Amino acid sequence: MTAIATFGAISLDTDNPGALAQFYRALLDLKPIYESTDAVVLQNEHLMLSIERVEEHIRPDWPANQIPKQMHLDLFVTDLDTAEHAAIACGATKPSHQPAPDNWRVLLDPAGHPFCLTLPPAGL
Repeated sequence: MTAIATFGAISLDTDNPGALAQFYRALLDLKPIYESTDAVVLQNEHLMLSIERVEEHIRPDWPANQIPKQMHLDLFVTDLDTAEHAAIACGATKPSHQPAPDNWRVLLDPAGHPFCLTLPPAGL
């Protein structure tokens, strides 16, 4: 089977693209390839992340889910504790609900999007 498309980028909505871009630049060592007041595009050799302004953006309220999480990122790390501390230093917050803290840590980016720090599956 031939692919219909190739994966291009992940896009995140926020009311403040510049601030959210700074967070992901620090967290994932991404470089800006486009910046405006309405959008920022970040990239490295493995990933393109676009961050776009949505004026009436409403933060997800995970884990309550009255306002669903909408999407989340799984980020592979080698040490959960070290990565958690570094992500919080970049501006992430840690909700009290942690479904499986020995396997992954759920954090929230500055716009409220949940993301997981997780150990990669064996063999990766």
